[in-house]
Amino acid sequence: MRDTVRKAAQSCPTELAMEVVGGKWKIVILEHLGSGTLRFGQLQRSLPGITARMLTRQLRELESDGLVTRTVHAEVPPRVEYALSERGASLAPIIAQLRSWGEDYRTEVGVD
Repeated sequence: MRDTVRKAAQSCPTELAMEVVGGKWKIVILEHLGSGTLRFGQLQRSLPGITARMLTRQLRELESDGLVTRTVHAEVPPRVEYALSERGASLAPIIAQLRSWGEDYRTEVGVD
């Protein structure tokens, strides 16, 4: 567990949740992994605008916080796959609600 998560855990539960899943990319990464295991390149292609460095950083944090599992296959070249852990999968209903809210909001404000 990251130090920032450990510190947030001593404070407010909402602050803790935001420390773990907050930011521009984490929820989107979790949503994509909700459809199944993906390799790094597959994830990066599905997230236009994210740099390899940022994706690596976000995946490391999600793994450290227990939301994502990383599996390295002993092949040449190495194959690395990412999947939701059980704890990460427990966020699926929340992510679905956020997506639904976003769709409703987009319709209401007239953004296409």
